[in-house]
Amino acid sequence: MAKTLNTTPLTRWAAPLQAALARLAPRERRAVTLAAWVVGLGLLWWLAVAPALSTLRQAPERHARIDAQLSQMRSMAATADNLRAQNSARPMNRDDVLRALEQATAGLAGTAQLAVLGDRATLTLKNTPPDALAQWLSQVRVNARLMPLEAKLNRATEPAAWSGTLVLGGPGLGGS
Repeated sequence: MAKTLNTTPLTRWAAPLQAALARLAPRERRAVTLAAWVVGLGLLWWLAVAPALSTLRQAPERHARIDAQLSQMRSMAATADNLRAQNSARPMNRDDVLRALEQATAGLAGTAQLAVLGDRATLTLKNTPPDALAQWLSQVRVNARLMPLEAKLNRATEPAAWSGTLVLGGPGLGGS
């Protein structure tokens, strides 16, 4: 009987291995087969199962983190919507803007001075706590409808505080 010359690459690769296994004793053949199965299962675990399990274990933490980000984004969107609604409502007159600005500045507990000239309001800070400044900025943005135009701030580390100047402007002061 003649051998066919039509062989696949897998057949050419497997033929020497089959010949080598055939020369081994049955006990050695079982040991080599068992070792091949252990290596194959190890590779399967390492390449397919372990990464999937790792992803599955990390999913709740990632989900919670993404939910927190989504909640924060929704809150910011609601704030933006409120600001848009305020800006589309009746414009504030200069007296209302100045009153809201002075009320917000009173919350800085003497660590800031406010000066209004024309269409600009300048806040001079001296060792103002970061939380107080953040709250002030939020109040001024919402209640006085003013936005920072220029900031020259220096941060002190011990205790954490801000010093410098902040220039604000907006439609209620006559600028944009």
